[in-house]
Amino acid sequence: MNKYPYGDVIKYLRVYEQFPQAEHFIKIGLQHLATSKTLLKKAASDKSFRKWLIRNAKLLRNEYGRFPYFSAKIILSAYKRKVTLLEMQRLEREGKEALRDYSYRNTISRVIPEKEILSLLDYLKAQNTNLNSYADYIRACLFLNLDMNLPKNKFPHDFKRWHDIRIDEYRTARALKDEEERKEMYRKFALIAEKYLPMQRDMKDAFIVVIARSPADLTHEGDMLHHCVGRMNYDQRFIREESLIFFIRNKEAPDVPFVTMEYSLKNGKVLQCYGDHDTRPSEEVLNFVNRKWLPYAHRKLKTITAAA
Repeated sequence: MNKYPYGDVIKYLRVYEQFPQAEHFIKIGLQHLATSKTLLKKAASDKSFRKWLIRNAKLLRNEYGRFPYFSAKIILSAYKRKVTLLEMQRLEREGKEALRDYSYRNTISRVIPEKEILSLLDYLKAQNTNLNSYADYIRACLFLNLDMNLPKNKFPHDFKRWHDIRIDEYRTARALKDEEERKEMYRKFALIAEKYLPMQRDMKDAFIVVIARSPADLTHEGDMLHHCVGRMNYDQRFIREESLIFFIRNKEAPDVPFVTMEYSLKNGKVLQCYGDHDTRPSEEVLNFVNRKWLPYAHRKLKTITAAA
């Protein structure tokens, strides 16, 4: 009885009366889990789960002294998904990070609810793709009014093939819009670009930063760097002054696409910064963006805002 975590015989008897499995937990050294009704109910109804607990008891007791205690949610998820506790813990951490990701919050969440985030991560890993590419695919599908409740649309068996197909369909659909509307869009885009032109930077650095001047600039950038900046709604976000698109260039090759950057005017943060095929830029580029361009851009933005 001295193994019981409460040190209170009356409490123990009450728990034991409702969940006799509490004694099983204590016998295998899982006193800290003997209060979890969720785990006790599962143990009561699933003999395989009780055996699984025994096999994983050392890790659950943290005998190795290197891991935090596992929550009931992680324990049940690891058992259900047939993965190790440490793998489940990693997946849970990645899932939380994905839920905070800009691409998920602003696009993917319209199709994939929070409870399906781990299934989405499994899918992305199997398809060798990422949240940004999936978000671009989702935007195209929504624009095309596809039924995203259908598994074949939500999780296509060959993502790369269907991503490219939907993006092409999206481009065609947008190209068919009224010519006058397109002209008006170009006019508005140019006005916004002119407004924020001071945020460009060309100083004594290895890199320069230039702002996109037209939707055609976005298309060219996307085609050259093999990403979707010119094929999704970045131009509309630009016109609405939600975010701006800047191009980072090597100073020695100012006309050659190198790195594309999306900057949030509302939050004053870089939302995305990618090179060819959505690759992460070098540390040299990231240091330039964060330590030199961002402070410079914030100062210029204050001046622009004050003059408005």
